[in-house]
Amino acid sequence: MTGPRAQPRVLVIHGPNLNLLGEREPAIYGRTTLAELDASLHTLADQLGVQLTTRQSNHEGTIIDWIQGARARGDQPQDGLILNPGGYTHTSVASADALRAVSMPAIEVHLSNLYARDSLRHTSVTGVACAGIIMGLGTASYLLALRHLAVLLAAPQPSAPQSATLIA
Repeated sequence: MTGPRAQPRVLVIHGPNLNLLGEREPAIYGRTTLAELDASLHTLADQLGVQLTTRQSNHEGTIIDWIQGARARGDQPQDGLILNPGGYTHTSVASADALRAVSMPAIEVHLSNLYARDSLRHTSVTGVACAGIIMGLGTASYLLALRHLAVLLAAPQPSAPQSATLIA
């Protein structure tokens, strides 16, 4: 018999320039600020019974450190990851390698539809290392990713097979 399952822990990492949400190219990214986005994520996390941590950095190495630190052996392990790698989406092999190195589901999110933008944005180096990508839905991309992880992480984990007892 097992005790109650702990609340799933999800880390949200916002990549470069996302600190300028609401100001930077609002026709593409909308007028919602990063603080407002994080507040809506925390509200939803509370409703879903998820412990949520949000972080933002413009520095690739910091983002990689956070991804690696989220793994089960870290000081504050996470169960799932939501990542908006921003411009590193198209260039960061190191971020993709870090995502592959952690054993947790990761969802890549983007506010805009990368395929509706210039062709250099049509390739995601990091997305191939994620369980899925949600894009083009504005801040709802993040909320959908959180909902998906909440359901995924709340699902019962398969138990080890029971050994059979032979009766002679």
